[in-house]
Amino acid sequence: MKPVELTLERGEVLLGPELTQEPLSLAGGLIVEQVSKRRVDAFGFRILPGIVDIHGDGFERHLAPRRGAMTDMRAGLASAEADLASNGISTAIMAQFYSWEGGLRSPEFASKFLDALAHTRGEQLTDMRAQLRIETHMIDDYPKMLEMIAAHDIGYAVFNDHIPHKRLEEGRKPPRLTGTALKSGRSPEAHLALMKALHERRTEVPAALSEFAKRLHSQGCLLGSHDDRNAEGRVDFQAMGAHISEFPETREAAQAAHDTGGQIILGAPNVMRGGSHAGNVSALDLIRDGLCDALASDYHYPAMRQSVGKLVEQGACDFPTAWGFLSAGPARVLGLADRGSISTGLRADIVVEEIATGRIAATMSGVTSHICKAILQHAFSRINAAQRRGVGDH
Repeated sequence: MKPVELTLERGEVLLGPELTQEPLSLAGGLIVEQVSKRRVDAFGFRILPGIVDIHGDGFERHLAPRRGAMTDMRAGLASAEADLASNGISTAIMAQFYSWEGGLRSPEFASKFLDALAHTRGEQLTDMRAQLRIETHMIDDYPKMLEMIAAHDIGYAVFNDHIPHKRLEEGRKPPRLTGTALKSGRSPEAHLALMKALHERRTEVPAALSEFAKRLHSQGCLLGSHDDRNAEGRVDFQAMGAHISEFPETREAAQAAHDTGGQIILGAPNVMRGGSHAGNVSALDLIRDGLCDALASDYHYPAMRQSVGKLVEQGACDFPTAWGFLSAGPARVLGLADRGSISTGLRADIVVEEIATGRIAATMSGVTSHICKAILQHAFSRINAAQRRGVGDH
């Protein structure tokens, strides 16, 4: 297979902290210095580092748009990948639950999803990887989780706890019990009994989780915590090696993550809304205060690229800094030194954005083979069409 080689000229290229009009050359799946014979006039377009989505579960609606409607998970992954690429995401960390909640969050679904992701690896045009979201109170399942993470070479896991402890302590039924029970395939009574049983083991969790974290570290797995509620909890997670704080719910938790050397992931949908849908701390405010290392799509892939405009519009930061929250920041947190910025020798993970509209004209992810020519041809057609409209007139 002949590698794709081309040079994009006259576009605005994000090089480090500024936009320039330097030509950008790609060859053999990498960013290179030499200019290719195949040149493309990219006037009217921005050429940006590919987006690294460090945590997203928007793929679920592609795999199972309705309960019981999933027939071919591989086809669903292809649909999810198209969604990723159309939003400029060249590397996607797909956040999959391993939870007592059942349904799409069940251990059984996690196993099917991971198998399908592995089987489609050679067909993928983007870099799709899995994250495992671990319910901390499922102590008896820790060995199975370790096996799953090792078998699928999962490099990132996060801890969360969705048990409604306060309600259970008060002897009240959790909200939406019947609906969540139906999603899990259990009766409301059985679902409540399971929650109570897990809740009763809460004193066992700290010691068991600490030992579990050590085992995960020995397998080379990055660790984080999800929805940190307070400083004390974040400090505890930091102590056990879970250095990444995903979507802290309070300023105190975010500040604790920062003060203890942790890394803070915020939600792009929170930026777009101007605040959390659950009434938690505003991502915009945390970004203004320097309490953010990366943004994630969370549940909505388009929010990633849209959040850049929102951050600039609100005066939270300039464009290069905002885009860095989507590319260089998450790549750094994940330890992916081969991507996240535009620099000679790095992967050819590139987003071509139409300046006038903000639309994504092309997403390139390590462009190395003939299978990517369709993506490039789409980019060329968009560029040529824009130039016919006058966007690229000299």
